[in-house]
Amino acid sequence: MSNMLKKRLQAGKACVNGWLAIPSGFSAEVMAQCGWDSVTVDMQHGVQDYQSMVGCFQAMDKHPVTPLVRVPWNEPGIVGKVLDGGAWGVICPMVNTPAEAKALVSYALYPPKGKRSNGPIRAGAYGSATPYQRTANDEVLIIPMIETQEAIDNIDAILDVPGVSGIYVGPSDLGLSLGLEPRLDREEPQVLKIYEKLTAACKKRNLFAGIHNGTASYAARAFGMGFQLCTIANDSGLMAMAARGAVTGFRKEVGAAADK
Repeated sequence: MSNMLKKRLQAGKACVNGWLAIPSGFSAEVMAQCGWDSVTVDMQHGVQDYQSMVGCFQAMDKHPVTPLVRVPWNEPGIVGKVLDGGAWGVICPMVNTPAEAKALVSYALYPPKGKRSNGPIRAGAYGSATPYQRTANDEVLIIPMIETQEAIDNIDAILDVPGVSGIYVGPSDLGLSLGLEPRLDREEPQVLKIYEKLTAACKKRNLFAGIHNGTASYAARAFGMGFQLCTIANDSGLMAMAARGAVTGFRKEVGAAADK
């Protein structure tokens, strides 16, 4: 068993990540056919729970995307459970210190490197050792989110924690932490300088930096800034943008008749 997203990241390739807020296997199946390198089930701010996550994974299984999860918080129960359910990587919010990063790593790795409990109910056969248990510690992506000033100040120590695969920037919470409005595609010089600091710290250690983006154009720009794992909106946001575009296009084409 191997993590294809991890292989692409290690090869330095640009990776585009989909995001699932909608708790629907059908929605996940449609997204999985669209060319993403990975697709993340959002259990923090999305309308997802563990059962819907499993349904999304089952719907995506036949497509060549790597399933990831953003967990609600940094705690051992949910981290181990989403990995048991088939996630190949965990994105964890609000990791602000090396101690919190060490805790996340310990939840995601089997002994002796961590304290994850054995029971990969979907990821591998339950019970005796399987290829999954023998390789999981080398294949699972452990991705702390950097979204506060405290995390920025501690970035070197966080990245130096053994087991951390890379980071994922949450621009909205980062903005809030800096006293700015929460939004994704940021232009403030102080934020762009922070992005430069974060990507440089990752590059120095041959780790990757990821970021959530609102648009494809900004995601492409983010890759140029040094971000390698670039998310574009989420399923509900993309659906809303396409629907608004269709409605606006219709009204524009029919002109005054649309107002009658």
